[in-house]
Amino acid sequence: MLTTMTRTPVAKTALLSVYDKTGIVDFAKQLDALGYSLISTGGTHKTLTEAGLTVRQVSEVTGSPEILGGRVKTLHPIIHGGILAKRNDEQLAELATHNIATIDVVVVNLYPFRDAVAESPELANALENIDIGGPTMLRAAAKNFPSVLVVSKPEDYADVAIKLGADAVDDAFRRQLAVKAFAHVAAYDAAITRYLSEGDIWQGDEVGLEVHKIQTLRYGENPHQQASLWRLSGERGPVVDAEILQGKAMSFNNYQDADAAWALLSDITTANKTSVVALKHGNPCGVAQAGTLVDAYKKAHDADPLSIFGGIVAVDQVIDADLAQVMTQIFLEIVLAPGYEDGALEVFTAKKNLRLLKVMQNDTSTHNLRMISGGLLVQDRDTHTFADAKQNVVTTQQPQNWDDVEFAWHVVKHAKSNAIVLVKDGVTVGIGSGQVSRIGAAQQALAQASDKAKGAVLASDAFFPFDDVVREAASYGVQTVISPGGSVRDDEVISACNELGVAMVFTGVRHFRH
Repeated sequence: MLTTMTRTPVAKTALLSVYDKTGIVDFAKQLDALGYSLISTGGTHKTLTEAGLTVRQVSEVTGSPEILGGRVKTLHPIIHGGILAKRNDEQLAELATHNIATIDVVVVNLYPFRDAVAESPELANALENIDIGGPTMLRAAAKNFPSVLVVSKPEDYADVAIKLGADAVDDAFRRQLAVKAFAHVAAYDAAITRYLSEGDIWQGDEVGLEVHKIQTLRYGENPHQQASLWRLSGERGPVVDAEILQGKAMSFNNYQDADAAWALLSDITTANKTSVVALKHGNPCGVAQAGTLVDAYKKAHDADPLSIFGGIVAVDQVIDADLAQVMTQIFLEIVLAPGYEDGALEVFTAKKNLRLLKVMQNDTSTHNLRMISGGLLVQDRDTHTFADAKQNVVTTQQPQNWDDVEFAWHVVKHAKSNAIVLVKDGVTVGIGSGQVSRIGAAQQALAQASDKAKGAVLASDAFFPFDDVVREAASYGVQTVISPGGSVRDDEVISACNELGVAMVFTGVRHFRH
């Protein structure tokens, strides 16, 4: 409840027209106590008069009834003249000529378009829930903010009432409220655009993004950078919508890495195996599949026991106490899973700072967005799967383990380019990522794998410009290579594979990740 203030003899008018009635009665009482004459519409008028306030209907002020089933209520010169008039002698005299009073406070929030179309997405319902009068009043009041106080958020009512009562409304505060009003209308229009474009807002040459702040983060990639988390309206995401069960607050880097880990996990998840992804600084460091939770985790851990320390682990099954006991033996930043047994949660409490995320939401986004200086890059998400690939064996030698071929192809898609991934028996044994040459990435992965490269599958995220990688791989005993193909030297590369007894699969699909 807002504190009652002493009435002061101020001949001013406030217009209130809100869908969300939260706090409106208390705020209206404050305005009334400050001497404001109140005018209102439909449901808001009913709410306020039932609370004992004296409120005039807009139709009383304009002398015109609401028409077209309520579609036209406030769209009238008496309303908008009162809002838009500059407070100078000339325009005030013009208002007086037409018997129009100034409107000094405008309190408006809008029809719940987003909720309405979520509940009933039919076009007829959507059109009926597009607010016209509300945005028009907000824009008019915000345009004239030096003279009109515009209030679009119920959470601002208390602050506005206090400042009005203390005569402490300055230009900075008026501008701040105007910014909120324009942003509110812009987001509302963006929601309508998204609905009418059937989700593909990037089809035209102009777009308004509707984004909502979720939280301020501790800092960005580095402590000297400020950061925050926002939701792109209409989208749902596994990590942004995850339930955080324990641990420190998520950081900027945590969100990026957790999202990357879950994206890879989603690509490799199968019905008959448990999949585990260990990730560090945006790159997978150990990825494995096995018949049990503990076995899959141990394989992923042992793939690179040094890099997993301080990393992120994503699991595609509900975590039990046995796995929790094993995981708490090392320092991890984040664990992601679709659920946790009570026994597992009890074990994890020993690691107070460990962040546990319960992930229940699939990725609904259709595009990737990335900022560059002064611009925004937009692309379709890379949803291409192994089943979509050609899987064209181009050598005389045939692959011996198609499960590893598929597994390697999915993992390399999520390592930063240039990327080479080695897989053997359902686990990564070598990962070379972020290198400036393909042979460099291969040498990194092969050196990491060492003897484990014998009989392994090597996946490359792009074609081989020369036959050096397959020759290097063959020297370690790699059995199968999978790549997009498409190089002008493909024939040389295939010939080298045939010479060395290495099977090669072309997919026709590149998976760069920068």
